[in-house]
Amino acid sequence: MSIIKQAKDYFVKFFWDGSDLIPSGLFELSQYFRNNDNIEFEYKKEGDGIVAISKNFVSGSIIATAKDQNKIDQNIKDAILTSFDVPSSYAKEVNIRKVGSKATEKKYALA
Repeated sequence: MSIIKQAKDYFVKFFWDGSDLIPSGLFELSQYFRNNDNIEFEYKKEGDGIVAISKNFVSGSIIATAKDQNKIDQNIKDAILTSFDVPSSYAKEVNIRKVGSKATEKKYALA
């Protein structure tokens, strides 16, 4: 995630926190996970990177890319937030987590 995007998101959050407004995407995200199953991703190796594509997202596809396994998790969480128009500065409040008992499971849900 670029420093410009992070700065923009924190700027937006600062002004939203100063008022009674919150991003409508937070409610939509919560309702999605309340009414649907976890979002599952399939990983594909492409060139020198990894591409993660959602398998069961009701509203289309969520796609994230990264150079290595450590970064893909963060990029998937950011892509989920982006698909609901939630600024990345709300990531801590949203608390999207990788779930499942097996290391090979690639499912994400709200904690």
